[in-house]
Amino acid sequence: MGFKLEDIEKVSANQRKSVEDRIPILERELTWFSKPFSNKKKEDFYTELGVLLKAGITLKEALKLIEEGQKKETQKKIVANIGESLLSGFSFSEAIKNRKEFTEYEYYSIKIGEESGTLETITKELGLFYAKKNEQRRNLVNALTYPIIIMVTAMLVVVFMLRMVVPMFQDIFKQNQVELPWITRFIVSLSDFIGHNGWWILLFLVTALFLKKTLFDNRWFRRQMDYLMMRVPYLGSFLKAVYLSQFTRAISLLSASKVPVLNSIELASKMIDFYPLNDALISVEEKIVRGESLSDSLRGNAIFSNKMISMVKVAEETNQTEYMFERLNQQYSIEVDQKSKLLSTLLEPMIILVVGVCVGVILVAMYLPMFKLGSVLGG
Repeated sequence: MGFKLEDIEKVSANQRKSVEDRIPILERELTWFSKPFSNKKKEDFYTELGVLLKAGITLKEALKLIEEGQKKETQKKIVANIGESLLSGFSFSEAIKNRKEFTEYEYYSIKIGEESGTLETITKELGLFYAKKNEQRRNLVNALTYPIIIMVTAMLVVVFMLRMVVPMFQDIFKQNQVELPWITRFIVSLSDFIGHNGWWILLFLVTALFLKKTLFDNRWFRRQMDYLMMRVPYLGSFLKAVYLSQFTRAISLLSASKVPVLNSIELASKMIDFYPLNDALISVEEKIVRGESLSDSLRGNAIFSNKMISMVKVAEETNQTEYMFERLNQQYSIEVDQKSKLLSTLLEPMIILVVGVCVGVILVAMYLPMFKLGSVLGG
């Protein structure tokens, strides 16, 4: 099933730099605004297309059936335009090439499927690829939703205490001219700061929310955020597992289509939206071009574990690249599931503990002068 890739156009330098123009980390899997052809729609699209092609239905007829099954007009229009391109004489890959709803990875994968006669397999694998991405997204959302709700509620409680409760005590202290300990003075100054600048803080948060897309369009900022997240305990290893799971899945798919290693790395990097892994893959490509093996090229990059490198080395020696990357994908997928559940389990008590400490500090700060005031009045 091998074939040559000469007919597939080379990726230009500008296209290679497009790695840096991708979706920011805070929007990658947790998008706030729905897209006309989201990852969930792509999962359904490729899965249905793979089933229809396996059933012996032609590509044009399959797209027509999928179009009829779409509920939203925007999605119907996207599938209809692809079908019209096919009727105009374009191939499937050419039909999606310049459409913003589809990535270069999808274009090249489908192009490979057309070149090798494995379009049915490729569409099925693309469906599985997006199914796994969506599953990881759901796991992450489930892991973070409840802790985020608790954190927001806790912040509102702390702000309420600083703005409503502390000023009441502050008036009592002023009336009785009580000397305040340092912790009480700190809480009072914090309450005054929020009172004087509360609206400005709120305005800043709302502005940042509306400008987040512009902010995250900045390559330098996104790169710094990605590397910062990698250094956060536990969260960094969790993110690494998520993106390595996507990477190994992509390599497994491309290996099944007999794509050369260098092309596989290059194409897989187009689906990775994480700078630490992007930079590592660029380094791997350069080493492969110099004649090094894949396992040797992976070595020296902190994001790739010794276990992964050893398994890749075995895969090269036994010519089982597809199988080995499939096994690696299963391992990383299991790790992602476990870490997402543990993340939810850990975050909840940690947030409650932090909030408890904050509330406790505020109460202690307010009641310490009250004890002194009681002794003065009693005397």
